[in-house]
Amino acid sequence: MPKLIRLYILNVLIGFAIAAGFVAMLLWFNVANLWHLVSTSSAGGLAVFVLWFANGIVFAGVQFAIAVMRLKDDAP
Repeated sequence: MPKLIRLYILNVLIGFAIAAGFVAMLLWFNVANLWHLVSTSSAGGLAVFVLWFANGIVFAGVQFAIAVMRLKDDAP
């Protein structure tokens, strides 16, 4: 597997893991009464999944952008 593809996959996984932690903290600290809304709704699981997935896309993009910007260029 090419190094760039491996770098992309690794950073996307890291971004989605960060998003999972972020969503867990949102629910744990009950920001904007989110835990109550999710736990009392019949579509609460879907809402948490969509929240995680949307944040995962953002965090994965940011994580990959940081990784690309940190790549070292050996050219003069």
